[in-house]
Amino acid sequence: MLTKICVVGLGYVGLPLAIEFSQYFPIIGFDVNQERINQLKQNFDKSGEMEESKLTQSQVQFTSNPERIKEANFIIICVPTPVNNVKQPDFFFLESASEVVGKNLSENSIVVYESTVYPGCTEEVCVPILEKYSGFKCGQQFKIGYSPERINPGDKEHCLSKVIKIVSGMDGETLDKVASVYSYVAKAGVHKAPNIKTAEAAKVIENIQRDLNIALINELDIIFDRIGIKTKDVLNAAGTKWNWHKYHPGLVGGHCISVDPYYLTYKAEELGYHPEVILAGRRINDNMHKFYVEKIIKKYSHLLSNHKILILGLTFKPNVSDYRNSGVKLLIKELHDYHIQVSAYDPYLSKEIVENHFHAQHWDPSLNLSEFDLVLLAVEHHKLLNLLDVGVFSNKPILYLSEL
Repeated sequence: MLTKICVVGLGYVGLPLAIEFSQYFPIIGFDVNQERINQLKQNFDKSGEMEESKLTQSQVQFTSNPERIKEANFIIICVPTPVNNVKQPDFFFLESASEVVGKNLSENSIVVYESTVYPGCTEEVCVPILEKYSGFKCGQQFKIGYSPERINPGDKEHCLSKVIKIVSGMDGETLDKVASVYSYVAKAGVHKAPNIKTAEAAKVIENIQRDLNIALINELDIIFDRIGIKTKDVLNAAGTKWNWHKYHPGLVGGHCISVDPYYLTYKAEELGYHPEVILAGRRINDNMHKFYVEKIIKKYSHLLSNHKILILGLTFKPNVSDYRNSGVKLLIKELHDYHIQVSAYDPYLSKEIVENHFHAQHWDPSLNLSEFDLVLLAVEHHKLLNLLDVGVFSNKPILYLSEL
């Protein structure tokens, strides 16, 4: 049977996946956002992750019509899995996508999930929804698999084709099929996990490990600040050892590292175990904005005559437009608590996002800097570093968040 793929969700994960698969299979790219579909049909990706040339050359059939899903027999769901206000999994997108797919599921299809979840979620949360809305029985009229995404926004080196892809299936036959399909685009190879729960667990701990390593460095940063030595100097010295792992202190945000640990801790607590280490790391990283604001207030209070600061860079990491869970938002809120007025500029974000999401006055690079006491480079976008190089801010004290 000819494999026809439908990728559900065309964000930073789904879009590159659909583009790559279109080289080998007939493919439908589905998203509920009609504006997104219109832009992609015009070969424009607002995230800046996908080049216009690749969109132009691709054979993806972009659509917001859910009935097109019926044409596919291999469906890949790539939707966000955020947390709610009390740091518990928010399954809205996952459940909504499962419902849409269930209503338009053709018999003998395979449904593969790529979203980061806790071990067991695909089978416990998603399968019942697929069965309810399709009227099919999992294992009989359709099967499921799981292949976690490893897309790193802004990273052109570790792209889809260059990283090993974890694949899993509900049985051996499904696993072999999922592995075969993904092997076309995962040129670095596929790793067959023994079951879906193992693949789900592998994904979620990737980001937990990184979160904890950063938390350790952030805690050391706090300690060394009290001792009176520079963390950067300590890390440079320690980094001369052959088995030293290089991490740097800073704000931890985004859609993965600051979110994924809560999926595993939620499941652990559901099973009666309270995870100590994972949550300790989260507490440290979630509160680094307080540490940085206190340092600014203590060290530069003599300069804050107007109580006005300009912040450069707002997204969760350099050179991307994604501002989800950006730690800079918390930094701004903390500065407001000290009655400091904040203006901000990010070359990747609109005035509306700056003012409505970050609650800062938008600053335009064509304006002067006379009203500001300090300029804080919070996110080191290349575009911002270029502004510094040409001397746009030469007459103002520039603070680098990474060197506070």
